[in-house]
Amino acid sequence: MRFVLAPLRAALFVLHVFAGLATVLVVFPLAGLATRNRISRGWSRILVAVCGARLVVDGEPIPLHVRSTGLEPWSLGRLVLANHVSWIDVFAISAAMPCRFVAKAEIGRWPLLGALVTRSGTVYIERGRRHAVASTNHKVRDHLKAGESIVVFPEGTTTDGATLLPFHSNLLAPAVEIGAPVWPIAIRYTEGGRPTDAAAFIGEMGLLTSLGRILVARDLAILVTVLPPIEVKEHGNRHTVARKARDAIARALGLATEATGETAA
Repeated sequence: MRFVLAPLRAALFVLHVFAGLATVLVVFPLAGLATRNRISRGWSRILVAVCGARLVVDGEPIPLHVRSTGLEPWSLGRLVLANHVSWIDVFAISAAMPCRFVAKAEIGRWPLLGALVTRSGTVYIERGRRHAVASTNHKVRDHLKAGESIVVFPEGTTTDGATLLPFHSNLLAPAVEIGAPVWPIAIRYTEGGRPTDAAAFIGEMGLLTSLGRILVARDLAILVTVLPPIEVKEHGNRHTVARKARDAIARALGLATEATGETAA
């Protein structure tokens, strides 16, 4: 049945992306941040469902408003660190919480999805440019000061979900400088309750190939676990914070931590 439904899901996926493009081009320029966040969250939830996946969010409660609405007690935003398996990670996290993403600049050149994430406020980093990190960190710092949540994938690339690469700490500098909390998030994919690499977007795999694998997956679930925040003021430097975030995510995924080298039970 899933192979029969895949073409229909693919058509709905394209239509939904076009609807999203129209929204970010026409509605977003006229809407406030809180409204844009609600639209992005709802749109992302529908995208995940169109792909035939089920989103499961657990762990720490997620505030759904930014400071500018006057509904949230935090004066600073949060820097979210997540492991990275697939392009759909972005939409799963966006469906769970209001946020912006830091991404490699080449993603902005993807057909359809690239224009969509660009217009949604993604902060890009140009690899190979001398001052790229400094420029990106300046933008991230401004968004954190405005009370927004910024998501970074500190592995720097995707994996099959069965491993966790070392975390790069450069993009943690803004949070450490202003004292914004860091939230680790663990992302897992299962089929029929068992770990799967069906959503993995790795190596030379193309976007359409990856989408096809997701569309025909059996009972695909995306598990987003929000872990306790790390107060950066208690640790002092970005390297320590990155290590603690990685260890927290590794434990949630049942993988080896840097601190002990042991696999979590």
